[in-house]
Amino acid sequence: METRPLSQHDVESAWAINEQGLPGTGQVSQQELSNLLNLSVLSIGAFQEGEMLGFVICLSPGTTYGSLNYAWFNERFDSFIYVDRIAVSKAHRNHGVGTKLYEIVVSYSQEHNIPIAAEVNLEPPNPGSMRFHTRFGFEEIGTLSHKEKSVTMLLRKLML
Repeated sequence: METRPLSQHDVESAWAINEQGLPGTGQVSQQELSNLLNLSVLSIGAFQEGEMLGFVICLSPGTTYGSLNYAWFNERFDSFIYVDRIAVSKAHRNHGVGTKLYEIVVSYSQEHNIPIAAEVNLEPPNPGSMRFHTRFGFEEIGTLSHKEKSVTMLLRKLML
């Protein structure tokens, strides 16, 4: 498995993987995903023989992104890297792809001396994602309810 920064050429593959992760990943159009890449401070794909296995897209504070979850962190923190979405294709889940992608995010966090912000669905529930984030040292710092869903807000503080 190799990792590399995502480009606009990867949008279609990332969108297809994002669709496989619904409702946990949050539905977006290909254009919205393209726009997210343009706003991202870190966007990485995991690939094997040219096939995308998974991806992560992260934002820094203060972008024009309209997500309510992202806005919640912007209102409370001056500095962070926000994991907007991480998704792994169904065929490659539980094979270390998400772990590899998060290791890159953690490395970025440590290099830039900033915490990692993320959220996981409470309603509809996403227990697999909660276990994954707990394993990476995230702590629950709040909840946010909007429309038909509710999320747990998570923060991974800098670890020495």
